[in-house]
Amino acid sequence: MNAAASDPLLPPRPWRPTPLVAGSLALHAAAIATLGAQPELWPWALGAIVGDHLFMGSLGLLPRTSAIGRNVRRLPPEAAARHEVSITFDDGPDPEVTPRVLDILDAHRAKATFFCVGDQVRAYPALCAEIVRRGHDVENHSSHHPTTFMLRGWGRLQREIDEGQEAIRNVTGVTPRFFRAPLGFRSPLLDPLLHRSGLALVSWTRRGFDTNTQPHKVLKRLTRNLAAGDILLLHDHHSAIMPDGTPGVLYTLPRLLEAFERAGLRAVSLRDALA
Repeated sequence: MNAAASDPLLPPRPWRPTPLVAGSLALHAAAIATLGAQPELWPWALGAIVGDHLFMGSLGLLPRTSAIGRNVRRLPPEAAARHEVSITFDDGPDPEVTPRVLDILDAHRAKATFFCVGDQVRAYPALCAEIVRRGHDVENHSSHHPTTFMLRGWGRLQREIDEGQEAIRNVTGVTPRFFRAPLGFRSPLLDPLLHRSGLALVSWTRRGFDTNTQPHKVLKRLTRNLAAGDILLLHDHHSAIMPDGTPGVLYTLPRLLEAFERAGLRAVSLRDALA
C-alpha cells in the first residue's frame, strides 16, 4: 500500500469531494446536459456556471473554510487534552530573522512548524536544514508563493506543490506532510492535488496579521481567548518592522511563549501534535 494512503493524518483513499464541491460538479454536468438537449437555453446554463464559479471562488477567499476541501484549523482533541498548541511561521526561512527565532524557541524549549517557500529554501539551504536539526518541522508553502495562487490551473498548482516538496526534501531529507496556501487563498482544485501528493492543508485557529500590524497588537490578537489546541500564525519572513528597525516577530514571540507558560500550555510542532 502507498505510504501516504495509510497515513492517519490524511483523508482515506480515494479522494472524495466535499458536499458543496460535489454539488458544483453536478451543476456543471446538468448545465452541459441541458445544452445538449436544449441549446436555446444556453444563457441559463452559462449563467448557472458563472454564478457557481463566483460563489466557489468567494469561498476560496476564506482561509479557514472546509467547504471546498479538508482543512486543519485546530489540533485534535487529544493534543488539546495534553495542553498543546502549535506556532507556525510562514514565508521563510529568513537569514536575518529565522536564526533569532530559533534561539528564542530554544530558550523556551518550544517547538514550531515553519511553512517555507521553495525559493527561500533554495536560497538558504543551510538555514532550512538548521530548522530541522533543532527539532522543528519544515513544511510546504509552495515553490514561489505567487499572489495569484488561487487563480491557477491544475498544472501550475501541481508544479507549485511538487517543486516546494522537492526543494524541502532535497535540503532536509524529510518529505513535507502539510501544506499552507499562499495568503491562505485557494480554489477547489487544490484539495484533490494535495490529496494526490500526500499532503494535508493546514490553516490556523488565530492569526495576528503580523506582516502589517504593530507587534503589541499582534500579541493581543494571538493571546485573546488563547486555548489548548490552537494553531497560531506568525511570519519569520515579511514580519512588520518596528520603529527601531527590529522585526516585530522578535518582540511578539518571546512574550507569546511566556503567555503559554503562564497558561500551562506547551508549544509543539504539528507533526508531534497530529501524529
